[in-house]
Amino acid sequence: MSAPLRLVLFDVDGTLADSQGAITGAMAAAFAGVELPLPSRAAILSIVGLSLPQAMAELAPQAGAGVQAALVEGYKQAYKSAREQSGAGHSPLFPGAREALEALHAVPDYLLGVATGKSQRGLDALIAAHGLDCFVTRQVADHHPSKPHPSMVLTALAETGVEPQHAVMIGDTSFDMDMGRAAGVTTIAVEWGYHPAERLAADHRIGSFSELAPLLQQIWKV
Repeated sequence: MSAPLRLVLFDVDGTLADSQGAITGAMAAAFAGVELPLPSRAAILSIVGLSLPQAMAELAPQAGAGVQAALVEGYKQAYKSAREQSGAGHSPLFPGAREALEALHAVPDYLLGVATGKSQRGLDALIAAHGLDCFVTRQVADHHPSKPHPSMVLTALAETGVEPQHAVMIGDTSFDMDMGRAAGVTTIAVEWGYHPAERLAADHRIGSFSELAPLLQQIWKV
């Protein structure tokens, strides 16, 4: 009897890729474009993972809908311009990320996917820049309610045919953990991301990518 398929879902910004410089730079351009004061770096990093409209509503709650929409468009244009200029260096992978993905991709029973607040265009560009062709399901902000709604994880489960007990959600924010929990999958927090890992109430925590494969073996007892 063959083993069931396992689904390993990753957040992107703050989990696989160190995008904080790219994000804060695009935010600075967006807020300057509407002549609003730039929120603190801590405030900006606190909303990483949310879809852009919700993120801007959090960062500029007193601004009207029109200004928030202008912030979203300003951010998109600034981020896209910087990405086109910098290529893979725009959002470098965290140490060990590529090696971990390659090792997990080589396991026959493992399927890899992403669930990210990035747009489809942004995710496709990052995957192309880093040559990451290992993801069989790619859930992005364009097609789902913002995290922590479980839609991204539930859709990934449906696309792959994997049961929730055979799936994990790996991320760096409370939005990732709440989303995974709501979908009924095991949650794993990384300690190098944008929210303090000890506050995430995850099922498990890892301090480096080298800890991931052994943890998955422990979770699934394989």
